[in-house]
Amino acid sequence: MSGALKLVVSWFDSHALKVDENIEEKVDWFRALPFIMMHFTPLLIFFCGFSSAALIVCFVSYFIRMFTITAFYHRYFSHKAFKTNRVVHTIFAFLGSSTTQRGPLWWAAHHRKHHSRSDTEEDVHSPVTRSFLFSHMGWFLTRKHFPTDTRHVKDWMKFPELVFINRFDVFSPALYILALYGLGEFMAAYAPGLGTNGFQLVVWGFFVSTVILYHATFTINSLAHRWGSRTFETNDDSRNNRFLAILTLGEGWHNNHHHYPSSVRQGFYKGEWDISYSILRVMRCFGLVKDMKEKVPDRPKSS
Repeated sequence: MSGALKLVVSWFDSHALKVDENIEEKVDWFRALPFIMMHFTPLLIFFCGFSSAALIVCFVSYFIRMFTITAFYHRYFSHKAFKTNRVVHTIFAFLGSSTTQRGPLWWAAHHRKHHSRSDTEEDVHSPVTRSFLFSHMGWFLTRKHFPTDTRHVKDWMKFPELVFINRFDVFSPALYILALYGLGEFMAAYAPGLGTNGFQLVVWGFFVSTVILYHATFTINSLAHRWGSRTFETNDDSRNNRFLAILTLGEGWHNNHHHYPSSVRQGFYKGEWDISYSILRVMRCFGLVKDMKEKVPDRPKSS
């Protein structure tokens, strides 16, 4: 298979490209085309219009999928900060993939590598050793960092459902779009007073919310290593940032997290809101999650 054909196939089969440490770390603009084109899709709001129902769906879609990224892609798949069953982890792996932030194994592999070499030359999305723009989004647009390095997620490779979701990571967004379209058409038929339809819900509920979700998530790689306060003296430049914590449902307490990565809590102390942790506690009440690692360190006296 030619190199160009492999790149096209990789849009649909993320395992088409293999790990190659010798590839130059630069943006592959052809490979990046789907991501670039996604940023033009919110302009469709000028064709589909606006409704309160669409705005609510946009917010709910953002909230649910941000929780999936923070609680499951990050705290569960990357750090194993709690336990759950295969049905639950499959549902949230599927939902996480709908954000088009790649599959759970790719995400976890890169994040584990980040923690093992944070803000060093080997940290591919450090704003300390790379440019701000590259740390924010350039790194995952390179061919070098596109494949899933399965060496870092051997514990998850035994689950074929996770391997499938990770490999065919366009499957989930496609079904998510179809679900939103179906919901919109149902609302148009049975609740026409809401003033919405399938096309409008797809634009607001998927395209608009996904682009916002992109950059809210990416701020933790870029801004949360540059902007904020430091409660703990860690070996990197991680920061706590209240605004980013609100935007990402708790991920903004990044210095806390780098000090104690295995904790399911990232907001350690009073006033450090961590919505994802609160939702996980509710899920625990219903038996959906268990064995949450909740212990947090004492606050340093100097802080």
